[in-house]
Amino acid sequence: MDKEFEYYAILGVSSQATPEQIRAAFATLRGQVPQEKRTKTNKAYARLVTAFEVLSNPERRATYDSLLVETKSQEMVNLRVQSSRDRIRVANAEQMVYLLLDILPPEQEVKQRPLNLSLVLDRSTSMQGGRLSHVKTAVELIVNRLTKQDTLSIISFSDRAEVVVPSGKVENPTALVGELRSVQASGGTEIFQGLQAAVQELRKVDLNQHTNHLILLTDGHTYGDAPLCLELASRTARLNIGISAFGLGAEWHDEFLDKLVAPSGGQSNFIEQPAEIIDHLQKRIQGLGTIYAQNITLNPRLHDKVTINYGFKLEPFAQPLTLDGEVLPLGNLEGRAPVSVLLELKVAPQPVQARLTLPIEVKADVASPQLRSQTFKHVHHFYVLPDLPNEMPPQNIIDAVRVMNMYRLNERVWQEVEAGRLEAASTRMHHLSTRLLEAGETALAQQAQQEMARISSAGTMSLAGRKKLKYGTRALIDKSKQNDKE
Repeated sequence: MDKEFEYYAILGVSSQATPEQIRAAFATLRGQVPQEKRTKTNKAYARLVTAFEVLSNPERRATYDSLLVETKSQEMVNLRVQSSRDRIRVANAEQMVYLLLDILPPEQEVKQRPLNLSLVLDRSTSMQGGRLSHVKTAVELIVNRLTKQDTLSIISFSDRAEVVVPSGKVENPTALVGELRSVQASGGTEIFQGLQAAVQELRKVDLNQHTNHLILLTDGHTYGDAPLCLELASRTARLNIGISAFGLGAEWHDEFLDKLVAPSGGQSNFIEQPAEIIDHLQKRIQGLGTIYAQNITLNPRLHDKVTINYGFKLEPFAQPLTLDGEVLPLGNLEGRAPVSVLLELKVAPQPVQARLTLPIEVKADVASPQLRSQTFKHVHHFYVLPDLPNEMPPQNIIDAVRVMNMYRLNERVWQEVEAGRLEAASTRMHHLSTRLLEAGETALAQQAQQEMARISSAGTMSLAGRKKLKYGTRALIDKSKQNDKE
């Protein structure tokens, strides 16, 4: 905001000043101005009078405060929009356009809130041995990276939950690690028990004063309580509690974990080998260390002639978006990386020349200052024209669409397998293998060829192969973003 309009600063009072304090400040400052200089031509005196007139009037002050909040919030989050093309041909058929939305952090440093973290660890029988041992080692390293201002709780679960470390400040990491070492594997897998206990621990602190997150590590299917888990995930998202989930090995349900993290815009991922647990956890905690904005959502209603056909988050981690809600949850603005989203837009037939105006509207809770449900807007235009020049889309959109479509192609293979359309599944898997080879992803291409043979011989894919291809093609999106930065 221009200094000329910083009325609180002009009067030398805080934004919480009472009417009496405002009047006293004005009287003091006015008394310092000689009588002959108390004129409209004296710009400094005129600003002083204007500041007092605005802040001493309740209605004008309320309006000014609302504008001040909006200005401060806009300094915190910026939107950048780029499309594969801004000009669309006049046509009687649907057309597809891609929109890349970047939600950017501020340039200036912002004071961050402490972390309120709950780790939810599967201790069912299948976790015994190397898996549980590596989980403990990874958690020990995470505990030692937290600060004394952070709050931590640790939950273990099988067919019931146990609070291993109750919610509290991380003041004695050695004692917390000692509690963790007592966890032993036994029993079945009921994830709801662990999630419910974790949410109870997370809610023991003021959620508005923390960055709140739950991290689940599991290696199996949950038994009979999946709907309860998903309903809990929706409720916790409204409380500003994010969820990330990591599946170990090949037996867990990947679609369930994707749905579990979707309401909060969290991350789900595949950990193939126990030794990889440390790296995955460290990366996730590192992202949570600096949060500029939380609970970011996108209004999917762009235009009555334009609908979102598919959406994928590219940064800070690759994750497909769920399009069946009133808003699209995008998660948090973490670290210095933007929240980057690729949207595939379907444009209805456009028989005449026109201009389509798309209001891009994002809402977020800004961490500092504490601003809830702030709205950020950007207007993008598509021009419908009878004649168009030959133009190539921006290279970054071409690259993002290419790797995203490999992920989607793999997902369509699985859909064909589940529907019993095995010939179509084999054909799509062959196309995927070819594209992976062209991209230099030899290991993934070989995995695709192995799964193509399994589809032909056994009528299905292996559980491990399914996850390797799903999360391997998803990881290509992360890799492409990293290459863009180098």
